[in-house]
Amino acid sequence: MEGTDPVNKKLAAALSGGAVLVAALSGCSSSSGGDKGPDPKLVAWAKSVCDAVPAQDAKIKAANAAISTTAADTAKPETLQKTDSQAFQDMADGYKAIATAVSNAGAPPGVQDGAKRLQDVVKSFDGLSASYAGLKKQVDALNTKDQAKFASGLHDIAVQMTDLEKQHKSGTDALEKLQQGDVKNAIAQQASCKKVAATASSSSSPSAG
Repeated sequence: MEGTDPVNKKLAAALSGGAVLVAALSGCSSSSGGDKGPDPKLVAWAKSVCDAVPAQDAKIKAANAAISTTAADTAKPETLQKTDSQAFQDMADGYKAIATAVSNAGAPPGVQDGAKRLQDVVKSFDGLSASYAGLKKQVDALNTKDQAKFASGLHDIAVQMTDLEKQHKSGTDALEKLQQGDVKNAIAQQASCKKVAATASSSSSPSAG
């Protein structure tokens, strides 16, 4: 009978893409555009987006850490269920909050196809939020009294988490399309996004960011 420990480690590994996705919103660094900076309206837009990111980034990272911690322990099914359920809820809330912040900011001023690019990002983050909310419901419904059934149910969730990598990838792609030219420069100027970029680069693998 397969225990829950190796399955939860699969869950933790599958979750790692989430932190990378949020870090993509930080823009990493600005490309040099000469002495003339981005349009002040664009800078204001970037600030309204970036200021919402650190708190949600921290929430998503904490959810990753919680699942990783229980994966490292030989936790009881009840503990795993409670931890994973809360983590999925936090991730659903975090992605939803970022989607709302981006949507409320509106299309970046002076950007061709800005409205469509923005909607693609909102759609991606809303989709991720819904997916994690769905996983929370599945975790909550697992039978903790039957070790075998619980491990099997957790395994099914881990498989679905792997499929979520495609959603993370599409979200990252949408962000990269939104952050081109002056948009990227405006975002890179924001202290709140710089903070996210700094924590991402210090905690991620050398291949990331």
